Order: sequence, then structure tokens, then C-alpha cells
Amino acid sequence: MVELLGERMRDSAPGESAARDFRIGIDFGGTKIEAIALADDGAVLSRRRVPNPGSYAAAIATVAELVAATEQAAAGRGSVGLGTPGSVSPATGVMRNSNSLYLNGRPLAEDLAAALGRPVRLANDANCLALSEASDGAAAGAASVFALVIGTGCGGGLVIDGALVEGAHGIAGEVGHSPLPWPTPEEAGVDACWCGQRGCLESWISGTGFARAYAAEHGEALAAPAIVAAARAGEPRGQEALDRYIDRLGRGLAMIVNLVDPAAIVLGGGMSNVGELYEHLPEVIRRHAFSDGWSGLIAPAQWGDSSGVRGAAWLWP
Repeated sequence: MVELLGERMRDSAPGESAARDFRIGIDFGGTKIEAIALADDGAVLSRRRVPNPGSYAAAIATVAELVAATEQAAAGRGSVGLGTPGSVSPATGVMRNSNSLYLNGRPLAEDLAAALGRPVRLANDANCLALSEASDGAAAGAASVFALVIGTGCGGGLVIDGALVEGAHGIAGEVGHSPLPWPTPEEAGVDACWCGQRGCLESWISGTGFARAYAAEHGEALAAPAIVAAARAGEPRGQEALDRYIDRLGRGLAMIVNLVDPAAIVLGGGMSNVGELYEHLPEVIRRHAFSDGWSGLIAPAQWGDSSGVRGAAWLWP
């Protein structure tokens, strides 16, 4: 049996001891798997990264080898938390919605626990970002934190009073597959998202969505960084595209504010590195928030690309 995270912490082996000298976090990426060992104060004791072998059995073996190497380097035993694309279904206990397709339908937490000989806690990678930044990152000390990943895709996570909120079906924070709010007629006609729905936020505010919108509007394929560079150089089409992106992202965040009203919003992923977002997003959010004034914190992830692996380590209190 597997419990859930947050109020139902996902623990692969209830009843086993989680005695440890430090915390180990594993970030299961599409092309790499990273491990980190954190002391109780958040200091990094050991860190290593290896290529993802791209198949289920080999990935289980790779994680086991990483944990062993990390413990040898840090000279102790760690609790193990894992951040993955996709999530575990509360109904079946197996993975779903992962873009590493070989994980789907597999009891990943249980298989890792068997390989490691100890319980493993598992959460979606966006949830790990949220937990990392709420624990000791850009939103440390905030009572409620919403984290949004805006990279190749778009995912979110929510932490309240230091605990992850996953929801009854394990999909809390999955705003990437909610519709873009307050759409214009042009936006309403966007092609179907890979999930089968139309008008998903991910189709607009991910880095790939930003590039898709630019190509649709101007008939030219440019990657997100090139569009931002054009905007900064004063190129009118680039400026217009970035302004539209900020407006769309701000509308999406205003929807989150109206639903959750977090004290802090933290952005991760490649698009979070665009500094113009933090200058202009508050105005867009205030325009759409159902409030007489919005003054929440909005900031880039303090730990950047390390937030996911650090958040996986923090899955153990």
C-alpha cells in the first residue's frame, strides 16, 4: 500500500524506519538523473548526475547506484525522495501522465523501495519545486506558496504551511491543462493540446507555447530565447510577442490568485529567467484578480535548476 503526499504522504513502505543521517533527493529527468544529499540545514553534502538510461529496469538500477554512491561520498545513510515527471494514481498506485513513457503503468515507488531496501517518497517534479522554494528558497517563511514551471511544458505545485497539497486525485496544481482565462477570439481558436483539450495554458505560457504562438502569428520559427533577444533589441515583432506572453502568463497567474490566493508565487523553468516578467506581471495580475489590491510576492526560483532535486530531498521532514 502507498500513502499520498501532503496530508497522505506517499510512502512506499509504511512501517519501515526512515532513520537517516541526511536526506537524499533524486531528480528523475528525461535525459539525466541527479542525486543530492542535504544536511538538516540544507547544506549540500554530495551531488552527482548521470545520463538517464531510458528504460525502466535500467533506470531503477541507475537510481540504486546513485544512492549508493551518494551515501559513500557523504559517509552515511539517507532517506530517499524522488521527483518525477507525471504522478502516481491514488486509484491504482502506478505512474501516469509521465513524458518518460516507460514509467507509466509502473509501481515506481514500490520498485525503488525494493531495490534500495528502504521506504521511498515520491512527488511530481513541479511539486518538488514548490516544496524546495517554500522550505529554504525564494518563498521561505511564506504560509502559502504556488510554484509554476514554465519550460518545455507547464506544471504547478502548492505548499500550505510547509506541506504539499496534492488533492483527492493527486492532480492539485496541474494548471497547465486548464484553459487560458479571459481568451481573445484569436486565442480561443488555438490547436488542440497534446492532452486532447483545446486552449490549455501550457499551449501559451510554456517556452514551447511561446515559440508556437510566435510562429503562428508571424510565420517564422524562433525559439523562446531568440524571441526574447529580439524584444530586448527593440525588434517590434519580438516586443509584441513578449508583451502578449506576459499578458497571457499574468492572466493565468490571476486565475491561480483567485482560486488559491497564495502569499508567494515562484516561477521555475527556462522562461522564469526572463527578468521582464517580474517587472510587468504584478500589474497584469492586479488587473484580473478579484480583489481591491494584490501585493503578493512573485519571484524566480532561488535554487534554479536545483530546486527539483532539493525539493525531492525535502519530501522527508
